[in-house]
Amino acid sequence: MTNWLEGMMTRSSRPSIEATLAALPGLAPYARDAVVFHPERGEPDRGNSSIGGPLLWPSDEPWPECSLPDVDSPDGVPATAMVPVAQIFRRDAPGPWWPADIDLLQILWCPNEHWDPPARQADVSPVIEMRWRRAADVTSRLTTPPSPSRCDEDGYLPQACVITAEHLADFPYREELPPELRPQLEELVRETGDGRDVITRLAGWKLGGWPTWHLTYPTVFGCGDCGTDMTLLFTVTSDAETGVVVGRWGDLRIFTCPADRRHAFQVDLH
Repeated sequence: MTNWLEGMMTRSSRPSIEATLAALPGLAPYARDAVVFHPERGEPDRGNSSIGGPLLWPSDEPWPECSLPDVDSPDGVPATAMVPVAQIFRRDAPGPWWPADIDLLQILWCPNEHWDPPARQADVSPVIEMRWRRAADVTSRLTTPPSPSRCDEDGYLPQACVITAEHLADFPYREELPPELRPQLEELVRETGDGRDVITRLAGWKLGGWPTWHLTYPTVFGCGDCGTDMTLLFTVTSDAETGVVVGRWGDLRIFTCPADRRHAFQVDLH
C-alpha cells in the first residue's frame, strides 16, 4: 500500500469506502451504513433534526416521565419529566434502520443516574425512551414540554445543537473480523489517520454503523423477544459541544432488533 488514499478523504480525514475496499476487498461483507452527526450550538426548531433541541411532539400524547429510584429520589417520587436527547428526520439520515412508513426518530432520557434500572437499560446511566413517528401524523404540536423536577448531572442536559449529517460506511473492530483479515486491516490503519484508527468504529454521535469497543471485548446482545443478534441503532457520545457526559466521558449506545423494531431495545454504557 502506498499513496492510494491521496485525494480520497472525507470530512473526518478518512479514506472513502471505494478506496478502503480497493486496498482491502475482504472488508466488503462487513461494511455498514452509518451517519455521523456533527453538532453545533444553535436554535433548531421542531421541524429540524437536532441534538438537545425541541421535539415534534403531539399535544395529546403524554410527555415521558421517570418514576424510577435515583440518587436524589430513592423512591422515584415525584416522577420527573424526561429531556430531549436527539431528533432525527429520515430525510437527513436515510438508511436501513428506518421502519416502513416512519420518517422521524426521537430519543429522550431521564436526566438522573439509575443504579438498578429495568432490564435492557444500562446501569449508572440515564434511562432511555424512544419514539418512531410519521411526522405528518403530528397535526397538533406540544409547544411547552414540562421541565425535569430533578437532575443529577449537568451532563445529562444536552445543549440545543443543529447537526450536519455525514454519510459514511463503517467497519468493525479487528477482533470481530476473521483472523486472516486482521493483519491487513492493521496495516491499513497504520497508513491512515496519522496513526489513528479512522477506518473502524466511527466515533461521535452516530446512527447505525458499528459500536466502539475501547474498554471491553466486543459483545453481542441477543433480542429478549426473539433471540436475534441486535445491531447498533444510535450512539450518544460525550463531547463539549453538546455538553453531554455519559459514563467516564464515554458512549451510550442503543441496540435494536433487526427482525422487528417493535421488540425491546438494549442500552449499553461504554
